[in-house]
Amino acid sequence: MPKQLLPYPKTGYFSKLMCDYLEKEEATLPFYHRFPSLENFGEQLQEKQAVFSSESRNKLVKQLKLQYKDAGTSQATEDNINALLKDSSFTITTGHQLNLFTGPLYFLYKIISVINLCEQLGEKYPNQQFVPVYWMATEDHDFDEINYFNLNGKKVAWERQSGGAVGELTTEGLDEVLEVLKNSLGATINAQELAALFADGYVKHALLSDATRYIANELFKEYGLVIVDGNDVELKKAFVPFVEKELFENLSHKKVSETTSRLVAAGYKEQVHPREINLFYTKEGIRERIVEKDEAFFINDTDLSFSSEEIKKELTDHPERFSPNALLRPLYQEAILPNLCYIGGGGELAYWFQLQDYFGAVQVPFPILLLRNSVLLVPQKLSDKLAKLNVDLERLFQKQESLKTSFTHQLSDIKIDFSEQRAHLQQQFKDLYKLAKETDASFLGAVGAQEKKQLNGLDHLEKRLLRAQKRKLVDQLERLMGIQDQLFPNQSLQERTVNFSEFYLEYGKGLISTLKKELDPLAHEFTILYL
Repeated sequence: MPKQLLPYPKTGYFSKLMCDYLEKEEATLPFYHRFPSLENFGEQLQEKQAVFSSESRNKLVKQLKLQYKDAGTSQATEDNINALLKDSSFTITTGHQLNLFTGPLYFLYKIISVINLCEQLGEKYPNQQFVPVYWMATEDHDFDEINYFNLNGKKVAWERQSGGAVGELTTEGLDEVLEVLKNSLGATINAQELAALFADGYVKHALLSDATRYIANELFKEYGLVIVDGNDVELKKAFVPFVEKELFENLSHKKVSETTSRLVAAGYKEQVHPREINLFYTKEGIRERIVEKDEAFFINDTDLSFSSEEIKKELTDHPERFSPNALLRPLYQEAILPNLCYIGGGGELAYWFQLQDYFGAVQVPFPILLLRNSVLLVPQKLSDKLAKLNVDLERLFQKQESLKTSFTHQLSDIKIDFSEQRAHLQQQFKDLYKLAKETDASFLGAVGAQEKKQLNGLDHLEKRLLRAQKRKLVDQLERLMGIQDQLFPNQSLQERTVNFSEFYLEYGKGLISTLKKELDPLAHEFTILYL
């Protein structure tokens, strides 16, 4: 399959921090541990192996088997779970919300990045085993971010009351969403497969966490993907010492604030602002922040409160009720997994860059950070249309007005560029400035005002001519803008909007195997795939 790699800065869709990181700019060096190259994983696995105990491995495997008890585990996944008992096995992890029917396309790219990196590491380090992990964000409470997906430009939404951790939501009402989906998909074989996947996931499972596990498992089970639900009382017990430090020492706030100050001073943006306590309390449909005041602990927007002794007892008796927020979830993950690398999007990795000093303070190895594969899928019919218009696809990454202007210049049979005239005018005014200085310096202001007026006049004339030319070329421009709108819906990356089902309808089961074959997690460039 033809593909094209594009440096991330050329896309215009990635932050300065991510672009500088991939270029190994010196300013980024203090904020990560090791750069994601195959060679650097050797030291990383030795560091993790030294601190991750057999007891931790046994507990992890026991809980994974319980989580998979009724999930129909594939042999490849079962083998990977059992492999985690050995101190020569390690995980490569990505995380994602429980978006309805996987949400945007990049859900696939995250997991394929993890699977492919594990295979590359297996070839590089044959004495170790590498297990791909998808961490379900079951403790998240942002229902409005996950209750829909986009299909053919329309929103397929699940409307219901919500509260507390989304993983504990029942799948009530998703049978109605299934009927809407069937009508949208049509009656082809691929459409029937998609409808069956949705039904088996969401109608046959009582909880959103179980349904999400089923969907992800069906899509990736042949590759041995292991799905972890962190909302687990036994796994939470391993996190208790870190929760105590958070409650009584505010350690993450101190360390993350220090790191963030240095990150901002280096010219980068703060992604997540640390709170004094970066924990939620979850119980019976609520998930609210824990706030400390006057040596007492309050659960925000509730009547619940605890003294210091009471909250210690609550933590001991019910560790599952203490949930890390976005800043602490990475630590929880690294504490319970023999993990070497976290793979995420640019926004996710940006807040990991605020965490390295905190990890050092709690003596947990900081993982390698890898930007997931980012992809644009280009159907044949659209690449054919671009060829007829004589437009390179790379140009479609421009903002729409810029694209219209550049395409108008390309098509125009007259040159609408007054650069030469501006240069000639400015040279004439240089002579006028010289003359004014030699005669009466008080005329310099008048000369400057006249120069500005005439340059503005040229700008205005150029814009009017360009608008007139755009009107003449309106048909070609509309065709090009239509193609851009299909590939960049809402002037955003396709992967952030479109659901995988749109492409599955045409390409079926071969979609994922094709993506897996074509994507290189260590390419460190944007991938354009011509289907």
